[in-house]
Amino acid sequence: MPLDYNAPVPGTEPAAMRISLSFILVVLLLTGCASQDIKRKDGSHSARAFSVANLVKSDVDIACELAQREALKSLRVLTEKLYKRNPQEYRKAGLESVEVASARLFDEVPKWPESHLAKLNWEDSFKLTFLEGYSGDRVYAFMSALTSMVMASYNHQSQFYVTDELSAQKLYNSARNIEVAVWKLSNAKLPSGARYLVSNTLEGEVPNLSFEREFGKLIADQDLLALLIEDRSNRAITRSIQGVASFVFLPI
Repeated sequence: MPLDYNAPVPGTEPAAMRISLSFILVVLLLTGCASQDIKRKDGSHSARAFSVANLVKSDVDIACELAQREALKSLRVLTEKLYKRNPQEYRKAGLESVEVASARLFDEVPKWPESHLAKLNWEDSFKLTFLEGYSGDRVYAFMSALTSMVMASYNHQSQFYVTDELSAQKLYNSARNIEVAVWKLSNAKLPSGARYLVSNTLEGEVPNLSFEREFGKLIADQDLLALLIEDRSNRAITRSIQGVASFVFLPI
């Protein structure tokens, strides 16, 4: 076969061509990984659609977004469960269903940080939940505080890039604050002996501990991400023993 003396020597192709080929390979790799979807029992899936923006994200950035997504999913589940067990609360606000009441909170998430919840004093809102004379929606007060506090641990962001850096300390503190809030939710009672909000119960033939499991997932997600950020940033977390009964929160 005659030699083509005009053909480029391997490795000497124009730079633009090499960059284009590299870009295509990266795209194919990422789209191939994106097809590895988890099949869940309810038929739902959580695979991330490919985006060019992902090319300027590190693995840790993507991990932050995934952890936040799972945290928000748990927060919504908890909100719906609390409303189902305490329907009198959304009725106080003149709302007609668990779905409508939950949407009032989570419809704010796509417009964060412009939402009023991004500016919420979450500590005061937590305490309002357990104020004896409070006549408002206690579920909304509790879950809006919890959501605002968790989002604050992510700097009120929902997208993360290589130039962003989360605080491992804030994420760690948020996990401890969730523990405090859960203890209060499970133990605080009105003078009559009734709970401010019904959550876990041990009464009856079938104990209901589903709240404990969902809160546990949320705490574990925040703690795991805190460890990941600590390792990446080489900044040690200051670990402290939090007195849950004091209802005092760590700063975020």
